[in-house]
Amino acid sequence: MPPRALDPAGVALVDKPAGPSSFAIVAQIRHRTRARTGHAGTLDPFATGLLLLLSGRATKLAPCLVGLDKRYLTDIDLTARTATGDPEGEIVETLEPPGEAELERRVAGLRGAIELPIPAASAVKIGGERAYRLARRGVEVEMPLRRSTVHALEVIAYTDESVTLDLSVSSGTYIRAIADALGGHCRTLRRTEVGPFSVTDAVTPEAFEPDMLLTEAEVLARVERGQDGVAP
Repeated sequence: MPPRALDPAGVALVDKPAGPSSFAIVAQIRHRTRARTGHAGTLDPFATGLLLLLSGRATKLAPCLVGLDKRYLTDIDLTARTATGDPEGEIVETLEPPGEAELERRVAGLRGAIELPIPAASAVKIGGERAYRLARRGVEVEMPLRRSTVHALEVIAYTDESVTLDLSVSSGTYIRAIADALGGHCRTLRRTEVGPFSVTDAVTPEAFEPDMLLTEAEVLARVERGQDGVAP
C-alpha cells in the first residue's frame, strides 16, 4: 500500500508521551497505517496527552476538529518565569510566589474572555519567520496578543511554590501564556480532552493498531452531539 493511501480512513486517539514532537507521533502512526496522516492540533514536546490524528481520506475532517475546545491539566512553577513558558526555556526571572489570596485574584482575572501575548517560542510567524526561530537566535520582538476564552479554570492543588490547574479553553489558547500571567511557567502540561474526545479513550503510540481508528461517521456524530450539548 503506498504511503499516501486514502485507506485506512479514520481518526486515531493517541496519548502522546513527553519527549517526542507531535510530528514524530504522526510519523509513527503513518508507519503503521501506510496512509496519508495529519493532525487536528499539536502538543509541545514536553507536553503529554490527547492527539487527534487523521488517517487516509479522514484528513479532510481537519477543519471540523481543529477549532474544538480543549481541556488541560498543568502544574505551574510559581518561583520563576522562563523564556519559553515551559521547563525547556532559560529562566529569565525569579519571583517570590504569590500568597493564596493573591493567586486566587490572578486566577479569577483569567476566566472568561482574555487577551494575552503569544509566547515567543510559538510557531506564529513574525515578519514571515517563525517566532521560535527568532527566539533561538536571541532576536527580541514584541509578540502580538491573542484573544481567547477560558471557559473554566479551577485550582485543584496549591503549595507555596506551585499550583495545579484544570482548564477548559477555546482552541488556540496558549497555556504557557496563562502560566506566565500567573507569574510562573508550566512545569507539566497534559491535554485531557479535545471537544467530545477524551484521553481516557486514547492509546499510546506503541499500542495503536489501524483497526482502532474511529470512523468518519462516528467522529462527525460525536462532534455534532457535543455541539448540541449532548454527552458523547
